[in-house]
Amino acid sequence: MGFRKGIIVISLLLGFVLSAQDKEAGVPWQSKQKLSWSDFKGKIPKDAAAAATTASGITYNYSANIWYHEVKVTITITAFFYPNQSWYRPELVNERVLQHEQLHFNITELYARKMKLIVERTAFTENVKEEIQKIYKDTLKEMKDLQERYDWETSFSRNAEAQQRWNKRIAEALERLNDKA
Repeated sequence: MGFRKGIIVISLLLGFVLSAQDKEAGVPWQSKQKLSWSDFKGKIPKDAAAAATTASGITYNYSANIWYHEVKVTITITAFFYPNQSWYRPELVNERVLQHEQLHFNITELYARKMKLIVERTAFTENVKEEIQKIYKDTLKEMKDLQERYDWETSFSRNAEAQQRWNKRIAEALERLNDKA
C-alpha cells in the first residue's frame, strides 16, 4: 500500500462548504497559539450575513504495510485553520466573537484527535484505503453536526452563558484526548 492524503475544509457559520484537495497552506492547530483577527484574511462574500467565518479542516497522511495479512498503519492527522478562506466584518466583531471562532477551530482539533484514536484502535484489512476513508468521512460528519449544534446553542456567540459551557466542554474533551491522541 502507498501514501495517501486527504483534505477537507469546513466553512462555519453560514453552513458547511466541503472542498476537497484545497491548495491553501493552512495553519496547524497549537494549544498555545490562539487566533487573532489578523489571521482572518479572506474576502467577505457578497451575500454573507454572519459576523465571521472560520475555515478549518482535518488532513491525514498515512502509509500501510501488509505482512502476512496483518496491516500496520502509520498515520498523521492534523487540524488546520485556513486564513484565506476565513473572514470577519470588523464593525460586527468583538473579543467574544473571536473566542467563538477559536472554539470552532478547537472543535476541529478535537475531531482530529478522535479520528487518530479510532484509527489506532482499528484492526485494518487489506481494504485499508476504503476503511480509512470511511473513518474520515464519519469523523467529518460528526464534527459538522457538533459545529452546527455549537452555533445554535450559543446563538453564534450571543449567548454568553452557553458559550462558557461550550468552552469548558471542549477544553475538557481536548484534555481527555490529549494523552490518548
